[in-house]
Amino acid sequence: MQRRNFLQMGSALGLGTVLSGCASVASGNGPKVVVIGGGYGGATAAKYLRMWSDGGIQVTLIEPAASFISCPLSNLVVGGSKTLADITSSYDGLVKRHGVQMVRDRVVSVDAGKRSVKLAGGAELPYDRLIVSPGVDFMWETLPGMAKPGAKEAVMHAWKAGEQTATLRKQLEAMPDGGVFAMSIPLAPYRCPPGPYERACQVAEYFSKAKPKSKVIILDANEDVTSKGPLFKKAWAERYAGIVEYRNKHAVTDVDAATRTLKFEFNDDLKANVLNVIPNMRAGEIAVQTGLATANKRWCEVDFLTFESKALPNVHVIGDSIQIAPGMPKSGHMANQHGKTCAAAVIALLTGKTVNAMPIYNNTCYSFVSSEDVVHVASVHRYDPEKKTMVTVAGSGGVSVAANELEGRYAHAWARNIWADTLS
Repeated sequence: MQRRNFLQMGSALGLGTVLSGCASVASGNGPKVVVIGGGYGGATAAKYLRMWSDGGIQVTLIEPAASFISCPLSNLVVGGSKTLADITSSYDGLVKRHGVQMVRDRVVSVDAGKRSVKLAGGAELPYDRLIVSPGVDFMWETLPGMAKPGAKEAVMHAWKAGEQTATLRKQLEAMPDGGVFAMSIPLAPYRCPPGPYERACQVAEYFSKAKPKSKVIILDANEDVTSKGPLFKKAWAERYAGIVEYRNKHAVTDVDAATRTLKFEFNDDLKANVLNVIPNMRAGEIAVQTGLATANKRWCEVDFLTFESKALPNVHVIGDSIQIAPGMPKSGHMANQHGKTCAAAVIALLTGKTVNAMPIYNNTCYSFVSSEDVVHVASVHRYDPEKKTMVTVAGSGGVSVAANELEGRYAHAWARNIWADTLS
């Protein structure tokens, strides 16, 4: 099967299966659904709740940010071939085209008994169903030095696209030729498994053109590259020989921002001109605070048919915050699939219809090994009623043979399509 046909089939699977069991809801006041978080998961859920209910469900999306900034492709901003404006989109389509009520605020508490959420601004919003899509937050307690004054302003994670992404780029531009950029990678699971290795490629390409005496040192807490390993290693060895150095089993235990030093449990300290520390991750703060994070108080366990929380009734959790199924990445594409599946299930639950018993998700993840050449990994996941979880469909998906410019065009088309699917 040609790759383009496979991706088209995957898109059809991702949409067609979640529509199963959904019936139109008559227009009017209708049930109330509150969605926390306007990322790939939450924005998609809000849109499809309105669209698939024919406007019969009232949807309020709570998101503090004024615009949607995509984490996928944000490494191109670090590398210098894109700007933040290139990966920023408006929420206007959700409001004007689909009638989603946008509230720029932050949820500070959830009362599952009363079925209401309280906002930082003081307002309380009732709901019939709540969808929580808060993304990830960082386990800063594992890096005590980052609590010191000024540390977080000096050392970027840039793992939530936005101001830190632009700041990290500026730090690279200010670094002298012959300097060292050191990036730490946390133990899996974390948001976007191939993302750190893509970033290393982007920085290496910038150095190869502008600062050829400089080095990229990758300090990976994992045993090996967690995604697309052979493809990334080939790029480092052939495209960026002498620039990229990969060190596995290097778990950072602390950071001295003042001296730009990383500390490890079993390895010598390392100083660099620019530090990029990506901390260990867990579910977004509101999920942890409300008791939704039941897996080691870190990730949220859900029913994969509906994404309803195993901790709180009438509350659904989607996106990077969930305890993932085997082989399921924490990715923007996957969060988009969660949003559609959850929207369909919530409509069914609110209207007395049958929830789809066999959801299927697809996922495609593109990685830029240069500003133009790209590699991908794709997969299809289906629900297993015996295991009560999602499993990878045997023989589905695959990985690129080699990086090439054609895949770069596919990657940009994927981004345009998923931004439109999520927000337009």
